[in-house]
Amino acid sequence: MESFLSLENWFTLAMLIALQAVLGFDNLLYISLESKQVVKEKQAYVRRVGIGIAIALRIVLLFLLVRMIELFQAPFFAIELPGFIETEMNVHAFIVLIGGGFIMYTAIQEIYHLISVHDLHDQDKHKKTRSVAATIFWIVAMNAVFSFDSVLSSIALTDVFWVMAVAIVGSGVLMIVLADYVAEFLDRNRMYQVLGLFILLLVGILLISEGGHLAHLRLFGYEIVPMAKSTFYFVLFVMVAVDVVQGRYQKKLMAERAHREAQIKKLAAQDPSV
Repeated sequence: MESFLSLENWFTLAMLIALQAVLGFDNLLYISLESKQVVKEKQAYVRRVGIGIAIALRIVLLFLLVRMIELFQAPFFAIELPGFIETEMNVHAFIVLIGGGFIMYTAIQEIYHLISVHDLHDQDKHKKTRSVAATIFWIVAMNAVFSFDSVLSSIALTDVFWVMAVAIVGSGVLMIVLADYVAEFLDRNRMYQVLGLFILLLVGILLISEGGHLAHLRLFGYEIVPMAKSTFYFVLFVMVAVDVVQGRYQKKLMAERAHREAQIKKLAAQDPSV
């Protein structure tokens, strides 16, 4: 009871929910894009069920990490070929590497689909759909990958289990609420799908670098170092800024072209010989 009434615990809870919301942005983007793999009528259902199951699994993961964190960090596989490849793989690194690789594959596959389709208005008709169960599975699986950062951050800030659990549930509910808005925004603004996919690709690179660092991976004598979060967010900011500037400049060019065509039509109407 004393723990529940502690102002320090409630302040930590507020910090954790805010932290989970920031760390969950890339997860939310992945969920919104992944849900488009199913028929439109089932997309909202897939997002809610996937996030709901993922919340329960995050609590389980939190419980396991609190009690068995050393097992997740202990190497279970090692390779030592100096000058070629060296690694001490652990469970945490393995999950992060696999998740990062899959996210990169998904982003590249979707980018290829966008540039290869001929009819932009009917691009979803030419796209293969996944089953509801398979899509929910991938949402839950990738959520587990994204969970490690948020759960480990929670453990670093507090050792009170109910605070960590409530923060996870609170951020999960927030994700359920925001997932539909993000998906609808991407539907209404198809041009931002490309930006979203390249952000997802960047997230995959971030996870690969983190996984390689956790596995003490060295390739051809070079150590894999994790991408700094400051670098990640700076690149993210530059990508968004370039997209916004490019979009506005494109609108100006289109307006200028439309004005020029209108002037030509006006001159042609006045003088048919033009």
